[in-house]
Order: sequence, then C-alpha cells, then structure tokens
Amino acid sequence: MAHAAPATRGTTGRGPSTPDVFGPGVHTAARWAVPVVLGLVYGYWAAANRRDAGPITGWNLLFGFVTALVFAVLYVAVRTVAQRLGRELHAVLWAAFAGCAFGFLFSQTGASVLKSTGLSLVIAAALFAVLFYRYYTHEDAEGHRIAS
Repeated sequence: MAHAAPATRGTTGRGPSTPDVFGPGVHTAARWAVPVVLGLVYGYWAAANRRDAGPITGWNLLFGFVTALVFAVLYVAVRTVAQRLGRELHAVLWAAFAGCAFGFLFSQTGASVLKSTGLSLVIAAALFAVLFYRYYTHEDAEGHRIAS
C-alpha cells in the first residue's frame, strides 16, 4: 500500500508555522526592554540594600527609581560605545561598568569604601579576563568580529 510522503516544512505555501523568535522585531524590543528590566532590578536591589530591612519610604522609592534610570542610561551608553571599540577596550569598558555597578551596590550595605573598592576591582579584573578571552577567540586574524 502506498503512503503519501510527508511534506517538508515551508513547502505547503502557508509560510513558516513557527514564529521567528530572533527576528528584527524581537531584537528591537529587546534593545529597549533589557536595559529597562535590568535597571529596575538594579534600582530595587540598591534601594533594598540601602533601607536594610527598614520601612519603605518615599525617599527610598525615589532613590530606587533614580538608580534604575541612571543604570539603564549608562548600560545603553556602554553598549553603544563598546561596539565600536577593539577587543581590549571593549573588555575594559564592560569590566569597568560591572565593577562600578557592583561597588555601588556593595557600598549601599554600609561596607567601608576600601572593602567596596577592593571587591569591585576583583570583580572587574575577573570579568575583564573572561571578556577579553571571549572577544579574542571570536575575531579573525585582522581583528574583525566573527558571528558566533
């Protein structure tokens, strides 16, 4: 008895049956959603560290939202500038951003300036090593980025 061969996906004329998850529309939405979400999480975290399990006040809310706004703006600026840099400066910029962000969060817990600075330098150095390795292994011999 003969059976019909299964049709391959996309040959039925109806178009793709699954949405294009990585299409340009999704990238455009993520380009703005990621900084906003990360900023809100960071602002909440900073405000929670600052109030130290105390009551939530208007000043605490203002501090959280201002921190979220500053973080999101700096994230977008670093992301925009870092794309134009070589691998060394690209890694340094992201490491400095992450180190400063961590240092600020840690300083809100009431830790000393020296401890906050020391830990943020350790975080930045570790992140620089990881990012430099990643950027170095994702470039060709002339220093052009390869799609990963």
